[in-house]
Amino acid sequence: MSPREAELTKQLEEKEQQLAQANRKIELLQQKIDLLVRRIFGSKGEKLDSAQLLLLLQGLDEPGKAPEPVAAEAPRRSKVQSPPRERSRSRLPEHLPVIEEVIEPEAVKAAPEEWRRIGQEVSEKLDYEPARFLRRRIVRPKYVQRATIDAVPVVAPLPPSLLEGSMVSAGLLAQVVVSKYCDHLPLYRQQSIYWTRYQVWLPRQTLAEWVGLAADWLQPIYNEINKEVFARGYVQVDETPIRYLAPGNGQTKLGYLWTCGAPRGDVVFHWQTSRAAYCLEKIIPVNFSGTLQCDGYEAYDCFAKGRNNIVLAGCMAHVRRKFFDARDQTPRVAGWLLGQFGQLYEVEAQLRQARAGPKLRQATRASASAPVLRRVNRVLIQFKRKNRFLPASLMGKAIDYALSEWASLQLFLEDGRLEIDNNLVENAIRPTALGKKNWLFIGEATAGQRSAIIYTIIESCRRRGIDPFAYLREVFTRLPTMTNWQVKDITPEAWAKKDQRRAA
Repeated sequence: MSPREAELTKQLEEKEQQLAQANRKIELLQQKIDLLVRRIFGSKGEKLDSAQLLLLLQGLDEPGKAPEPVAAEAPRRSKVQSPPRERSRSRLPEHLPVIEEVIEPEAVKAAPEEWRRIGQEVSEKLDYEPARFLRRRIVRPKYVQRATIDAVPVVAPLPPSLLEGSMVSAGLLAQVVVSKYCDHLPLYRQQSIYWTRYQVWLPRQTLAEWVGLAADWLQPIYNEINKEVFARGYVQVDETPIRYLAPGNGQTKLGYLWTCGAPRGDVVFHWQTSRAAYCLEKIIPVNFSGTLQCDGYEAYDCFAKGRNNIVLAGCMAHVRRKFFDARDQTPRVAGWLLGQFGQLYEVEAQLRQARAGPKLRQATRASASAPVLRRVNRVLIQFKRKNRFLPASLMGKAIDYALSEWASLQLFLEDGRLEIDNNLVENAIRPTALGKKNWLFIGEATAGQRSAIIYTIIESCRRRGIDPFAYLREVFTRLPTMTNWQVKDITPEAWAKKDQRRAA
């Protein structure tokens, strides 16, 4: 081969390598575009039925053979058909007040003495009357003694109120707070509603001041909830971004609501303007000892490093989600892995259905879930050793993430108190996601903690099935006459226990 031909051959090989690299880059970018399109326009749910999994496993675009199970699969939960519910005689709730309207025939009204009533036809409709404003007038008569001419008049003192000299009452303040943080109505919309429908003018600035007033009064209850959440020794933690207004330039910056929840207990929100590890030092009490369940965000590892009294448990849902995102590029492998995760969640569903305690959960997971995890771990390690997938691909990233979190993912097998994932605390964050689509940002940075306080109360009420308006109205009524030692008696947990005793 001549020198010229050798040079051309070398250039051709270099071009082929560059072309192969470009094709790999295009493939990775296409995966990212497809994932972004699915997240924006596709279904947000991750649930797959057996038919969808079968389609993934039968995919034709994935070269090679899908990994076969190396152990017997866990038995599927048998679907027991529930007995059909008895059809209610009335579609309308029985507890609603009844307004009765009697319609007499025209012939009867013309000559009632000629007719005899033999029965009636009754039909019911569900009606609605909008809420109303009212003026609550407090009258305090003044008295003087008849026998003493120059006696000092006697008048009853005003009952304690949330703000002396203000027109806001406990019921109105509860309505404003629930409308903003539970029904996701921004204050400017509330201002418009109150004026156009009720001819009551409440400026937005006044409403904002009332929200701050509510947060100040709820602070002791918030502190009590925060103490109880971390006293259990097992807390799930997550964070969500929320924009806040930066004063001076009219722009917004990114802050974060850190959410800490006790499974089957309350949840508490903390506001921070950063997502760094030092924020956890402000949130987690110094004397906390136990388990924090979180995702693979590196701030949690930085915080727990060097703290022997804190253990980090992983979230199986975050791992599964990454394989779910890779299902279109690698359908057979992703389908098999999603099937394995499905078996883990079948076991959890059975435990919930049986209302199993920590000891039974630990024993069942050791026998049914542990083999599935060992099987998945062997397959992922094999893929990693053989470089089956590009590290920058969706499947490659999912494998790396799963293996990096593997030690923390197995902790739920050893401790029956732990959940398999962090979904409970993620569910607590959802109302804030709905709210920020309406109000876009929360105001200046100092307003963030006020929102955290009120979200804590609202979400703790929701978790316990409490009507937040009824709760807040009574709390705002009672708080001005209470001491700090009595606050523990009006937390959502104490309120729910009181309702259970009343029902019993």
